[in-house]
Amino acid sequence: MIKKAIAVMTSGGDSPGMNAAARAVVRTALHEGVKVYGIYDGYAGMIDDHIEELTSRSVSDMIQRGGTFLGTARSMEFKTPEGRKKGFDNLVKRGIEGLVIIGGDGSLTGGSLLSKETGMPIVGLPGTIDNDVWGMDYTIGCDTAANTIVDAINKLRDTASAHRRIMLVEVMGRNSGWLAMMAGIAGGAEYVLVPEVKYDLDEICHELKAMYDAGKRYSIIVVAEGAGSAVGLGKVVEDKTGIDTRVSVLGHIQRGGSPTIEDRIKASMLGEKAALAIISGATNVVFGFNEGKVVGVNLFDAVNNTKTLNPELVRLARVLA
Repeated sequence: MIKKAIAVMTSGGDSPGMNAAARAVVRTALHEGVKVYGIYDGYAGMIDDHIEELTSRSVSDMIQRGGTFLGTARSMEFKTPEGRKKGFDNLVKRGIEGLVIIGGDGSLTGGSLLSKETGMPIVGLPGTIDNDVWGMDYTIGCDTAANTIVDAINKLRDTASAHRRIMLVEVMGRNSGWLAMMAGIAGGAEYVLVPEVKYDLDEICHELKAMYDAGKRYSIIVVAEGAGSAVGLGKVVEDKTGIDTRVSVLGHIQRGGSPTIEDRIKASMLGEKAALAIISGATNVVFGFNEGKVVGVNLFDAVNNTKTLNPELVRLARVLA
């Protein structure tokens, strides 16, 4: 059954391209003659009834902006069946018949629970810089974040070379090393430490010492936060090698910034796909990209399976170091 009104929300950590995706959802729905509502501040806003009808002008001047104009917030209340029911009731009273959720694994898990308990049709879009949603090789924001890290590595390399230092760069990725691995390869890092792959710090220190004794001027080590604290690792590296070592923790700068062309275009394509799907009656599906094509993944499969790091990336990082 064709829907008459849908809603869109962003949830979890913000990622560049969320605005482009939400913009595409809104304008596609309006093009199809369907009302579209924006839920502000994620699941907290759904519970607090912070929901407004959107127009085409509501998403003007948005495609180039990072962050999310809809906002995002944590909600412990939504983790309870009572909280989810309260949010659902706020949707129903406005005649909202379907919901597009743009977010990462935790956000999509919340959507799967809402769907199970209330029957609210849900279509998800993977909005996370970690690129860790199962069943796809791209998530909204991952390209911009990786480029931000590479830009930082390029700058840190200059000062590392000037002082013959070892530079450890800590990036986001508690459970996924995709960002670290991609940025490490693209940034020419000597080592990339990720939570998926065991490493021997003593061996790394031995190799670093040998390289510097042979005349090497600098080394870059990219560390995913889930592989250990770069601050702690840096102290060990300096103690064991005797080489001046510095640490740069990039933190939330990785989440911000104007999205790249890839994130803008792919987010827009996914937003249109999500809007058309939810309007036409689809539910419990997450749309993403895999091998350059839009794919639909079952929502429950996406949140109940763990994406693994491509072993070819691990191999390539070692070969090119």
